Amino acid sequence: MPEKKAILVVGAGDATGGAIARRFAREGYVACVTRRDVDKLAPLVEQIRAEGGEAHAFGCDARKEEETVAMIERIERDIGQLEVAVFNIGANVNFPILETTSRVYFKVWEMACFAGFLMGREAARVMVPRQRGSIFFTGATASTRGREGMSAFSGAKHALRALAQSMARELGPKNLHVAHLIIDAAIDTAFIRDNFPDRYATRTQDGIVNPEHIADTYWMLHQQPRDAWTHELDLRPWIEHW
Repeated sequence: MPEKKAILVVGAGDATGGAIARRFAREGYVACVTRRDVDKLAPLVEQIRAEGGEAHAFGCDARKEEETVAMIERIERDIGQLEVAVFNIGANVNFPILETTSRVYFKVWEMACFAGFLMGREAARVMVPRQRGSIFFTGATASTRGREGMSAFSGAKHALRALAQSMARELGPKNLHVAHLIIDAAIDTAFIRDNFPDRYATRTQDGIVNPEHIADTYWMLHQQPRDAWTHELDLRPWIEHW
């Protein structure tokens, strides 16, 4: 029996992360999804299984090294070979600089950058011996520019982008595809609907991003031939000001 292929989505929420997991599951990958609160993953796992896919939920604090190490060891031992790892934790907070405590700044860095390092390193450890695999990091507008109130978030996202660049240069020659995706847009979520109703109204004009379309891009990246790999790309609706 051929070895099962697995995808790990760290930060598999109700929008982008969940859509990525479902997209790969439809292609035959075992979806391993993780959040700190494992109970919140139940609807996603049920949906994937209802569509004929295989899914496993993990309650994991991605900032904790021992938990990330144990999770990937379990995937490799009990589920399948890790072919794709996606880091999709947001940690978007807005604090004026005079109100940004050291605790806030450090926590955001832990969530949006350090956790990405842990996932990327552990995924690479199992992928490098096989000489194949994809490691993808979800970025944001803050990955390339800072703005008022976003010192913690922008600092962490800049650092995650640098991590992705460094890993791509080191791991590309080992046949691992590392990519950084900048999602510069409002995404079709309940958060946007409830907090930005005017922007949500542009949904009928394709003014906000459909998570399923984001997921299609992750699948496209994973399918790229290695003589034409993309390291960084950005996604935004046609009406987005940038």
